[in-house]
Amino acid sequence: MCYSAEAWQDYDRYVRDYDAHIDIKTFVKLFWQRNENSKVKMAKGMEAAFMHPKTGPENEILTAIEAFRTQQTSELEQEVFKQRQRLADAERTLQTKMTKAATESKRIAGNKIEGALKRLSDLRRTNLVDQDSRIYPGYMVPVMVMEGGQRVIKPMRYQCRPAGKPVLYDFRYPGTYNARRDNLEGFWRGQFGVTHGVMVINAFYEHVTRPRQATAVGGETSQIENVILKFKPRPAQDMLLACLWSHWTGPDEPDLLSFAAITDEPPAEVAAAGHDRCIIPIKPEHLDAWLNPAKGNLEALYAILDDRERPYYENRLAA
Repeated sequence: MCYSAEAWQDYDRYVRDYDAHIDIKTFVKLFWQRNENSKVKMAKGMEAAFMHPKTGPENEILTAIEAFRTQQTSELEQEVFKQRQRLADAERTLQTKMTKAATESKRIAGNKIEGALKRLSDLRRTNLVDQDSRIYPGYMVPVMVMEGGQRVIKPMRYQCRPAGKPVLYDFRYPGTYNARRDNLEGFWRGQFGVTHGVMVINAFYEHVTRPRQATAVGGETSQIENVILKFKPRPAQDMLLACLWSHWTGPDEPDLLSFAAITDEPPAEVAAAGHDRCIIPIKPEHLDAWLNPAKGNLEALYAILDDRERPYYENRLAA
Protein backbone atom coordinates (compact mmCIF):
# COMPACT_ATOMS: atom_id res chain seq x y z
CA MET A 1 0.00 0.00 0.00
CA CYS A 2 1.36 3.43 -0.91
CA TYR A 3 0.32 5.12 2.34
CA SER A 4 2.33 8.31 1.74
CA ALA A 5 4.22 10.03 -1.08
CA GLU A 6 6.00 13.22 -2.05
CA ALA A 7 3.62 14.59 -4.66
CA TRP A 8 3.73 17.62 -6.91
CA GLN A 9 1.76 20.41 -5.22
CA ASP A 10 2.58 23.30 -7.55
CA TYR A 11 -0.03 23.39 -10.31
CA ASP A 12 2.25 25.71 -12.35
CA ARG A 13 4.51 22.70 -12.95
CA TYR A 14 1.59 20.74 -14.38
CA VAL A 15 0.72 23.69 -16.61
CA ARG A 16 4.31 24.16 -17.77
CA ASP A 17 5.38 20.52 -18.16
CA TYR A 18 2.12 18.92 -19.28
CA ASP A 19 0.24 21.77 -20.97
CA ALA A 20 -2.56 21.28 -18.45
CA HIS A 21 -5.26 23.70 -17.35
CA ILE A 22 -6.22 24.22 -13.72
CA ASP A 23 -9.79 23.87 -12.51
CA ILE A 24 -9.42 27.11 -10.56
CA LYS A 25 -13.06 27.27 -9.45
CA THR A 26 -12.73 23.94 -7.66
CA PHE A 27 -9.51 25.08 -5.99
CA VAL A 28 -11.20 28.29 -4.77
CA LYS A 29 -14.12 26.27 -3.39
CA LEU A 30 -11.76 23.83 -1.67
CA PHE A 31 -9.72 26.49 0.16
CA TRP A 32 -12.83 28.20 1.51
CA GLN A 33 -14.33 24.84 2.44
CA ARG A 34 -11.23 24.08 4.51
CA ASN A 35 -11.94 27.14 6.68
CA GLU A 36 -15.30 25.61 7.61
CA ASN A 37 -14.39 21.91 7.77
CA SER A 38 -11.44 20.60 9.76
CA LYS A 39 -11.57 17.33 7.81
CA VAL A 40 -10.18 19.07 4.70
CA LYS A 41 -6.42 18.49 4.81
CA MET A 42 -3.64 19.39 2.41
CA ALA A 43 0.13 19.64 2.33
CA LYS A 44 1.73 23.04 2.91
CA GLY A 45 3.07 22.89 -0.64
CA MET A 46 -0.42 23.27 -2.08
CA GLU A 47 -0.78 26.58 -0.26
CA ALA A 48 2.64 27.74 -1.48
CA ALA A 49 1.47 27.48 -5.08
CA PHE A 50 -0.94 30.39 -4.48
CA MET A 51 1.20 32.73 -2.38
CA HIS A 52 1.97 35.00 -5.36
CA PRO A 53 -1.42 35.38 -7.09
CA LYS A 54 -1.72 36.65 -10.64
CA THR A 55 -5.49 36.46 -11.14
CA GLY A 56 -8.68 37.29 -9.28
CA PRO A 57 -9.43 33.65 -8.32
CA GLU A 58 -5.85 33.19 -7.12
CA ASN A 59 -6.22 36.31 -4.95
CA GLU A 60 -9.39 34.79 -3.51
CA ILE A 61 -7.48 31.62 -2.65
CA LEU A 62 -4.75 33.66 -0.94
CA THR A 63 -7.43 35.44 1.12
CA ALA A 64 -8.80 32.05 2.18
CA ILE A 65 -5.30 30.84 3.10
CA GLU A 66 -4.62 33.93 5.22
CA ALA A 67 -7.96 33.54 6.99
CA PHE A 68 -7.18 29.88 7.69
CA ARG A 69 -3.74 30.67 9.08
CA THR A 70 -5.16 33.39 11.32
CA GLN A 71 -7.77 30.99 12.64
CA GLN A 72 -5.21 28.20 13.17
CA THR A 73 -2.74 30.54 14.88
CA SER A 74 -5.40 31.70 17.33
CA GLU A 75 -6.48 28.14 18.15
CA LEU A 76 -2.91 26.92 18.63
CA GLU A 77 -1.95 29.88 20.82
CA GLN A 78 -4.99 29.19 23.00
CA GLU A 79 -3.97 25.53 23.22
CA VAL A 80 -0.44 26.46 24.29
CA PHE A 81 -1.82 28.79 26.98
CA LYS A 82 -4.23 26.11 28.23
CA GLN A 83 -1.56 23.40 28.37
CA ARG A 84 0.97 25.68 30.09
CA GLN A 85 -1.60 26.25 32.83
CA ARG A 86 -2.11 22.49 33.07
CA LEU A 87 1.64 21.95 33.24
CA ALA A 88 2.03 24.54 36.01
CA ASP A 89 -0.80 22.97 38.02
CA ALA A 90 0.77 19.52 37.71
CA GLU A 91 4.20 20.82 38.75
CA ARG A 92 2.73 22.53 41.82
CA THR A 93 1.05 19.29 42.84
CA LEU A 94 4.26 17.31 42.36
CA GLN A 95 6.18 19.71 44.60
CA THR A 96 4.08 18.56 47.54
CA LYS A 97 3.13 15.02 46.57
CA MET A 98 4.16 12.60 43.84
CA THR A 99 0.97 11.27 42.26
CA LYS A 100 0.41 9.22 39.14
CA ALA A 101 -2.29 11.60 37.93
CA ALA A 102 -0.09 14.70 38.22
CA THR A 103 2.87 12.94 36.60
CA GLU A 104 0.70 11.88 33.67
CA SER A 105 -0.85 15.33 33.39
CA LYS A 106 2.61 16.90 33.25
CA ARG A 107 3.68 14.49 30.50
CA ILE A 108 0.59 15.07 28.40
CA ALA A 109 0.77 18.85 28.78
CA GLY A 110 4.42 18.88 27.77
CA ASN A 111 3.72 16.81 24.66
CA LYS A 112 0.77 18.98 23.64
CA ILE A 113 2.77 22.18 24.10
CA GLU A 114 5.58 20.78 21.98
CA GLY A 115 3.16 19.69 19.27
CA ALA A 116 1.28 23.00 19.19
CA LEU A 117 4.51 25.03 19.03
CA LYS A 118 5.75 22.87 16.15
CA ARG A 119 2.53 23.42 14.24
CA LEU A 120 2.77 27.18 14.88
CA SER A 121 6.30 27.16 13.56
CA ASP A 122 5.18 25.30 10.43
CA LEU A 123 2.36 27.78 9.89
CA ARG A 124 4.77 30.71 9.99
CA ARG A 125 7.59 29.10 8.03
CA THR A 126 8.01 30.46 4.47
CA ASN A 127 10.79 28.23 3.13
CA LEU A 128 9.64 24.89 1.70
CA VAL A 129 11.12 21.50 2.61
CA ASP A 130 10.49 17.99 1.25
CA GLN A 131 7.94 17.33 3.99
CA ASP A 132 5.74 20.11 2.59
CA SER A 133 4.96 18.01 -0.49
CA ARG A 134 4.23 14.82 1.44
CA ILE A 135 0.67 13.55 1.26
CA TYR A 136 -1.25 10.96 3.28
CA PRO A 137 -4.65 9.26 2.99
CA GLY A 138 -7.31 11.91 3.41
CA TYR A 139 -5.16 14.73 1.98
CA MET A 140 -6.29 16.84 -0.97
CA VAL A 141 -3.84 16.45 -3.87
CA PRO A 142 -3.56 17.90 -7.39
CA VAL A 143 -4.55 15.16 -9.86
CA MET A 144 -4.40 15.36 -13.65
CA VAL A 145 -7.46 14.15 -15.59
CA MET A 146 -8.87 14.63 -19.08
CA GLU A 147 -11.88 16.85 -19.79
CA GLY A 148 -13.06 17.72 -23.28
CA GLY A 149 -9.75 16.63 -24.79
CA GLN A 150 -7.77 18.87 -22.42
CA ARG A 151 -5.55 17.85 -19.51
CA VAL A 152 -6.99 19.43 -16.38
CA ILE A 153 -5.69 19.67 -12.79
CA LYS A 154 -8.24 19.12 -10.04
CA PRO A 155 -7.82 18.86 -6.26
CA MET A 156 -8.89 15.41 -5.07
CA ARG A 157 -8.88 13.53 -1.80
CA TYR A 158 -6.39 10.67 -1.54
CA GLN A 159 -8.95 8.02 -0.59
CA CYS A 160 -11.58 7.20 -3.15
CA ARG A 161 -15.28 7.21 -2.32
CA PRO A 162 -16.94 5.79 -5.45
CA ALA A 163 -20.05 7.56 -6.70
CA GLY A 164 -23.23 6.14 -5.22
CA LYS A 165 -21.59 4.80 -2.03
CA PRO A 166 -22.61 6.11 1.41
CA VAL A 167 -20.40 8.45 3.46
CA LEU A 168 -19.77 5.60 5.91
CA TYR A 169 -17.94 3.86 3.08
CA ASP A 170 -14.84 5.87 4.04
CA PHE A 171 -14.75 4.21 7.45
CA ARG A 172 -15.86 0.78 6.31
CA TYR A 173 -13.10 0.64 3.68
CA PRO A 174 -10.25 2.84 4.96
CA GLY A 175 -7.75 1.32 2.51
CA THR A 176 -9.43 2.71 -0.59
CA TYR A 177 -6.57 5.13 -1.22
CA ASN A 178 -5.01 2.25 -3.18
CA ALA A 179 -6.64 0.10 -5.88
CA ARG A 180 -5.24 -3.39 -6.38
CA ARG A 181 -4.59 -4.21 -10.01
CA ASP A 182 -6.02 -7.71 -9.55
CA ASN A 183 -9.35 -6.18 -8.46
CA LEU A 184 -9.80 -3.46 -11.09
CA GLU A 185 -12.71 -5.27 -12.74
CA GLY A 186 -14.23 -6.17 -9.38
CA PHE A 187 -14.22 -3.60 -6.60
CA TRP A 188 -13.13 -0.81 -8.98
CA ARG A 189 -15.25 -1.69 -12.02
CA GLY A 190 -17.11 1.61 -11.81
CA GLN A 191 -13.87 3.58 -12.28
CA PHE A 192 -11.53 1.32 -14.28
CA GLY A 193 -11.87 2.13 -17.95
CA VAL A 194 -14.05 5.14 -17.08
CA THR A 195 -12.40 7.79 -14.87
CA HIS A 196 -8.60 7.74 -14.90
CA GLY A 197 -6.05 10.22 -13.56
CA VAL A 198 -2.40 10.55 -12.63
CA MET A 199 -0.63 11.93 -9.58
CA VAL A 200 2.98 13.02 -10.08
CA ILE A 201 5.38 11.96 -7.31
CA ASN A 202 9.12 11.55 -6.82
CA ALA A 203 9.16 9.32 -3.72
CA PHE A 204 6.82 7.10 -1.74
CA TYR A 205 6.72 5.67 1.77
CA GLU A 206 5.71 2.28 3.13
CA HIS A 207 5.29 0.62 6.52
CA VAL A 208 7.33 -2.58 6.73
CA THR A 209 8.08 -5.09 9.46
CA ARG A 210 11.51 -6.61 9.96
CA PRO A 211 13.55 -8.35 12.70
CA ARG A 212 15.24 -6.02 15.16
CA GLN A 213 19.01 -5.96 15.30
CA ALA A 214 20.63 -8.47 17.66
CA THR A 215 20.87 -7.15 21.23
CA ALA A 216 24.25 -6.30 22.70
CA VAL A 217 23.63 -8.51 25.76
CA GLY A 218 23.69 -12.21 25.00
CA GLY A 219 23.40 -11.70 21.25
CA GLU A 220 19.71 -12.58 21.26
CA THR A 221 17.47 -11.57 18.37
CA SER A 222 14.67 -9.31 19.63
CA GLN A 223 11.13 -9.04 18.36
CA ILE A 224 9.90 -7.75 15.00
CA GLU A 225 9.92 -3.96 14.60
CA ASN A 226 7.72 -1.71 12.46
CA VAL A 227 9.54 0.96 10.45
CA ILE A 228 8.74 3.42 7.67
CA LEU A 229 10.91 3.28 4.57
CA LYS A 230 11.25 6.00 1.96
CA PHE A 231 11.59 4.67 -1.60
CA LYS A 232 13.14 6.86 -4.30
CA PRO A 233 13.61 5.89 -7.95
CA ARG A 234 17.09 5.69 -9.41
CA PRO A 235 17.83 7.49 -11.56
CA ALA A 236 15.89 10.28 -9.82
CA GLN A 237 12.71 11.10 -11.74
CA ASP A 238 9.13 12.28 -11.44
CA MET A 239 6.67 9.42 -11.81
CA LEU A 240 3.18 9.50 -13.33
CA LEU A 241 1.17 7.28 -11.00
CA ALA A 242 -1.76 5.48 -12.55
CA CYS A 243 -4.90 6.41 -10.60
CA LEU A 244 -8.67 5.98 -10.62
CA TRP A 245 -11.03 8.72 -9.46
CA SER A 246 -14.68 9.45 -8.81
CA HIS A 247 -16.99 12.44 -8.47
CA TRP A 248 -19.26 11.75 -5.50
CA THR A 249 -22.46 13.66 -4.80
CA GLY A 250 -24.97 13.21 -2.01
CA PRO A 251 -27.80 14.98 -0.17
CA ASP A 252 -26.74 17.47 2.50
CA GLU A 253 -23.06 16.79 1.77
CA PRO A 254 -20.52 18.74 -0.32
CA ASP A 255 -19.43 17.20 -3.60
CA LEU A 256 -16.26 15.14 -3.29
CA LEU A 257 -13.58 14.45 -5.87
CA SER A 258 -11.44 11.55 -4.67
CA PHE A 259 -8.94 9.06 -6.09
CA ALA A 260 -6.91 5.92 -5.50
CA ALA A 261 -3.46 4.94 -6.79
CA ILE A 262 -3.27 1.58 -8.55
CA THR A 263 -0.85 -0.92 -6.99
CA ASP A 264 0.62 -4.19 -8.23
CA GLU A 265 3.10 -6.88 -7.25
CA PRO A 266 6.37 -5.22 -6.16
CA PRO A 267 9.71 -5.34 -7.97
CA ALA A 268 12.41 -7.45 -6.34
CA GLU A 269 14.06 -4.62 -4.39
CA VAL A 270 10.75 -3.47 -2.82
CA ALA A 271 9.83 -7.05 -1.91
CA ALA A 272 13.28 -7.58 -0.40
CA ALA A 273 12.75 -4.47 1.76
CA GLY A 274 9.65 -6.11 3.22
CA HIS A 275 6.69 -4.71 1.27
CA ASP A 276 4.23 -6.66 -0.88
CA ARG A 277 2.72 -3.92 -3.09
CA CYS A 278 4.02 -1.12 -5.29
CA ILE A 279 2.68 1.84 -7.26
CA ILE A 280 2.56 1.76 -11.09
CA PRO A 281 4.31 4.67 -12.87
CA ILE A 282 3.11 4.84 -16.47
CA LYS A 283 5.28 6.07 -19.34
CA PRO A 284 4.75 9.65 -20.59
CA GLU A 285 3.89 8.41 -24.07
CA HIS A 286 0.85 6.60 -22.63
CA LEU A 287 -0.43 9.59 -20.67
CA ASP A 288 -3.30 10.68 -22.93
CA ALA A 289 -4.38 7.10 -23.68
CA TRP A 290 -4.55 6.46 -19.93
CA LEU A 291 -6.39 9.70 -19.10
CA ASN A 292 -8.89 9.18 -21.91
CA PRO A 293 -9.53 5.41 -21.92
CA ALA A 294 -11.08 3.87 -25.01
CA LYS A 295 -14.51 2.62 -24.02
CA GLY A 296 -14.59 -1.14 -23.50
CA ASN A 297 -10.94 -1.70 -24.43
CA LEU A 298 -9.62 -2.91 -21.10
CA GLU A 299 -6.84 -4.91 -22.75
CA ALA A 300 -5.24 -1.66 -23.96
CA LEU A 301 -5.33 -0.30 -20.41
CA TYR A 302 -3.73 -3.41 -18.95
CA ALA A 303 -1.06 -3.09 -21.66
CA ILE A 304 -0.29 0.45 -20.45
CA LEU A 305 0.06 -0.81 -16.89
CA ASP A 306 2.36 -3.61 -18.07
CA ASP A 307 4.54 -1.27 -20.15
CA ARG A 308 5.34 0.82 -17.08
CA GLU A 309 8.42 2.73 -16.05
CA ARG A 310 10.71 0.37 -14.13
CA PRO A 311 13.24 2.38 -12.13
CA TYR A 312 15.23 0.81 -9.31
CA TYR A 313 13.75 1.88 -5.96
CA GLU A 314 16.38 2.67 -3.34
CA ASN A 315 15.14 2.80 0.22
CA ARG A 316 16.17 4.23 3.56
CA LEU A 317 14.58 4.78 6.93
CA ALA A 318 12.25 7.76 6.80
CA ALA A 319 13.20 10.68 9.02
